[in-house]
Amino acid sequence: MATFSQLNTILSPAVLILFITLPLSKAVLDAHFYDQKCPQAERIISETVRNASIYDPKVPARILRMFFHDCFLRGCDASVLLDSTQGNKAEKDGPPNISLRAFYVVDDAKAKLEMACPNISGGPYWNVLKGRKDGRVSKANETINLPAPSFNVTQLSQSFARRGLGLKDLVALSGGHTLGFSHCSSFEARVGNFSALHEVDPNINIEFAEKLRKKCLDPKRDHNTGEFLDSTSSTFDNDYYQRVMAGKGVFGSDQTLYGDFRTRWIVESFAKDEKLFFREFAASMVKLGNVGVIEDGEVRVKCRVVN
Repeated sequence: MATFSQLNTILSPAVLILFITLPLSKAVLDAHFYDQKCPQAERIISETVRNASIYDPKVPARILRMFFHDCFLRGCDASVLLDSTQGNKAEKDGPPNISLRAFYVVDDAKAKLEMACPNISGGPYWNVLKGRKDGRVSKANETINLPAPSFNVTQLSQSFARRGLGLKDLVALSGGHTLGFSHCSSFEARVGNFSALHEVDPNINIEFAEKLRKKCLDPKRDHNTGEFLDSTSSTFDNDYYQRVMAGKGVFGSDQTLYGDFRTRWIVESFAKDEKLFFREFAASMVKLGNVGVIEDGEVRVKCRVVN
């Protein structure tokens, strides 16, 4: 079972990649880029994430999701942090990103980093390559390219392959749902009027489906109503895979990983061996963090606006 310090170890690299980096003539990344330039960065980031998580236990899941949504579109260029302007609707206001939260945690950490090390941030817990520039472009309509919770393995694998990520990366990164929470809108179609032949998705555990259906019955419900994506939502562990094997994946895209022969064996491996999952998750996060590294970028002073 992961302790909170382990959670912090897992999440801090994701936060670091969302922050501002030093300008480079070329997009040269280095695992030790900031070791000498800002040695206190790790402590600043860790304390910020830890303190925010004490007041809001959903912060770890929210930051992890923010990281994925940023990297999956234009690479890890912090474009998801940019606010919309009068002439442009930014990524964070695209339909899949409306429910992204915890931007204030990034803002808080960035402000502290700017005081300690102007125009710098860094420090990995796993071997994260650093030295990225921040993007200047952020478009809401590009969020259609994020993988949907209704995708099957074929659709998911095609989406991941376009980013240079394979099936093992797909299954490992889906394990980030161990910290996840979903609103009803992302899964209620599975438990009511699923198809012309089935009222409920036949791949879901029937008792679990009834639980989800009852949660989402009231049309006047609180918009925050939903379900955690595993039963130990405050702990980074492999419970997510065990639940998927039991037919209790909340998203169709979760459950399909066990229903497809191409990914079933990976799900079973991670469910059986938590240490293996941790190793593969870290490796896939490094790969995700290096998708679409840009050379023509800038170093933002404030995360939410271009300079």
